[in-house]
Amino acid sequence: MRTVISGFSLRRPRTLDGALRILRDEPGTVPIAGCTDVYVTLEFGGTPGTRYMDLTPLSSLRRITTRENRLVIGALATYTDLQRSRLVRARLPMLVESARLVGGIQIQNRGTVGGNLANASPAGDTLPVFAVADADVVLAGPSGERRVPFTAFYTGYRASVRREDELITAVEVPPVVGKQWFRKVGTRAAQAISKVVFAGVRGLETRLAIGSVAPTVLRLARTEAALDKGSLDDALAALAQEIAPIDDLRSTADYRRTVAANLVRQFWSETA
Repeated sequence: MRTVISGFSLRRPRTLDGALRILRDEPGTVPIAGCTDVYVTLEFGGTPGTRYMDLTPLSSLRRITTRENRLVIGALATYTDLQRSRLVRARLPMLVESARLVGGIQIQNRGTVGGNLANASPAGDTLPVFAVADADVVLAGPSGERRVPFTAFYTGYRASVRREDELITAVEVPPVVGKQWFRKVGTRAAQAISKVVFAGVRGLETRLAIGSVAPTVLRLARTEAALDKGSLDDALAALAQEIAPIDDLRSTADYRRTVAANLVRQFWSETA
């Protein structure tokens, strides 16, 4: 009997090399793990692809470790893993907070860091955290590993520098010095897509990143520079020039501009 998925195929490689061979030999194969985005797309009639590759057997990609004083988060680490990790809680508490606000418990148990990165939504809750943490995205492909600074990873709306024959294997985060701050603004505290999502670090230099106000997550370089000079008014003026929110089903551009400014004010006050 034919079903709606009769035309789909699924591969389950047991090694990273095996997964990379599938991507090389079978172009168009879609890597999956938690499937929290792929399943939604399929449910609403979309077709991300017809050939899928289940990465869940690659347990080594779920590890959270340190290497040369850098936090290394495997691409298959789930949001629940992030919340439970002593390393993440100690080094990157704003990432724990962002993971706590992603969907419900079921989504947190299934959704992965690599999936959030690969999905490339400007509303991705973990993405502003990686932006202000100066993280690197680790990619594996036929030519070996390469590391891409997070701020150079996205090229446009739902587009990145990852090639079709590459897999995201980890995110590497150097030590973050300063007070960390994270806020998500949505219809509900959780189980809602962000209307605006914001992360900041206040140390010797200010670092700010924001999502849902442009085609990609933004590092707010001009706003940061104004705050480092001590002028909140100049920072808010710079912010207005750096973001480009739109009206959509979840919110309006005017609302997002107002919320973004309020978040910068709140960050500056609470980290003083």
